[in-house]
Amino acid sequence: MLLTLLGTGCPQVDTRRLGPSQIVRHQGGTYLVDCGSGVTQRLYAAGSSGADIDAVFFTHLHSDHTVDLFQLIISSWHQGRDRPHLIYGPKGTKRYVKGLLKLWEPEFKQRIAHELRSSTAALSADVIEIEEGEIFRAGDLSVTAVDVDHFPVRPAFGFLFETPESRLAISGDTTYCPALIKACKGFDVLVHEVFIHRGESHQMETREDLGNRNVMSYHTASDVVGHVAREAEVGVLVLSHFVPTRFDEEALLHQVCADFDGPILVGEDLMHIDVANRRVLSYGMTMSLGETPEPEAPPPAPTRVRGRKRAKTKLTAKSKKARAKRL
Repeated sequence: MLLTLLGTGCPQVDTRRLGPSQIVRHQGGTYLVDCGSGVTQRLYAAGSSGADIDAVFFTHLHSDHTVDLFQLIISSWHQGRDRPHLIYGPKGTKRYVKGLLKLWEPEFKQRIAHELRSSTAALSADVIEIEEGEIFRAGDLSVTAVDVDHFPVRPAFGFLFETPESRLAISGDTTYCPALIKACKGFDVLVHEVFIHRGESHQMETREDLGNRNVMSYHTASDVVGHVAREAEVGVLVLSHFVPTRFDEEALLHQVCADFDGPILVGEDLMHIDVANRRVLSYGMTMSLGETPEPEAPPPAPTRVRGRKRAKTKLTAKSKKARAKRL
């Protein structure tokens, strides 16, 4: 199973971190979780396209997670998609998708009449509204929805992707959530959102203190997310959906690793993670987060991984023998 972080940002506009989105690839299938701003550009950069997506999963219907769905639909048609989109989401997803397609119906009709395409199936969607529990299966891959705590947004889901060899959890938007911790106990990788106390954001500076507290109230604070990973006993914690998008990465890692001594990754757009083998495949290198043979000449340890102590199966940023090799 291969995870690619497409967008690790939030509603705040940032050229480095686009809107929240990620794809999971397994046995020829490509599955998209959320459609944040810039998703089609990041798909292209990741070597994929809207034409390849086998299913879309919405964690919830906040705009920063859904805003580029239409761009995904129309671009996939231009890229030769010849089948409807399969979309899974919470109650309200059918109404949202129906309204979106209705809004653009005049353009659809004009393009179809003028461009004479052989197929218009990509301009339609089959929508399945979900509840907690297993929602999807393809081959040996199963996807399970977990009800998380993003109150007052209800419902909101995290997703579990499981195969016989690997297990991946994506938190969606949530505060500290015991149900999620229980559901992803012992998973290989947990991708979790984080609200950073000391982030650099003009928006946060101009917002009233009460507004900032309310935003933080339905997200997971940076001094809490480490507790989540520790209690869930996950192999690797991947931080994503950063609020705000600009922050002191070293300070964040120091805060999180005070509570979780396993590998911690500060997620980046277009970071690829081999879930079963706990390896990062990014930036022209392969970096192991598990036990592998020592390379002949170890390069400097990656700066975006931090653990509190060294162990055979864990990688720390301070380790001079980081298990990494250049491709």
